[in-house]
Amino acid sequence: MRNVIVGAMVSMDGVMQAPGGPEEDPTGGFKFGGWVAPLGDPVFGEELGKLFGEPFDLLLGRRTYDIFAAYWPYAEGGPSDDIAKTFNRITKYVATRKGVDLTWKGSAALRDATKDVAKLKQEDGPALVTQGSTELVHSLLAAGLVDEIRTFTFPVLLGKGKRLFDESSQPRAFKLTHSAVSPSGLIAATYLRAGEVETATVGGV
Repeated sequence: MRNVIVGAMVSMDGVMQAPGGPEEDPTGGFKFGGWVAPLGDPVFGEELGKLFGEPFDLLLGRRTYDIFAAYWPYAEGGPSDDIAKTFNRITKYVATRKGVDLTWKGSAALRDATKDVAKLKQEDGPALVTQGSTELVHSLLAAGLVDEIRTFTFPVLLGKGKRLFDESSQPRAFKLTHSAVSPSGLIAATYLRAGEVETATVGGV
């Protein structure tokens, strides 16, 4: 069995759009592209290293894949050499309905994302980790396919923008298994799926 892990950099109001730089979404009308960099610190690097330090394959939406494919194949030898080598070596599963060639070595197309991911989860292999890919993440949450959520919440409000969660998410309980706070105010948290949502009356007997 393979677990699906949603890895997301989010603002305090849940926006996850274009965290890495303005070039990630140049035509989307989002004016805060690159909002993560000013708040990065060693703790962020350590926590990100934990996410990518265990065996995994990438699970990406088409837009995020195009951004990654234009950068990571050429990033080896630079400041992100370790991650670049990992990303270039592993399999990249891409949710896409387009018949366009996937040029990044090790890429595989998913034509029906939720059905294909459900099949992948039944196989033996490393975890499937998302990065960005808002629409894909929404689909996975709606289908109840997410086993773990790792959020990196930064102390900034962005207002408008693509968000990690929407109303389509299937109700689930999660258990916090790890957390860390960085000097810049980042809160890194790991949540594991923990069954159904329970309800009760506050203060009730």
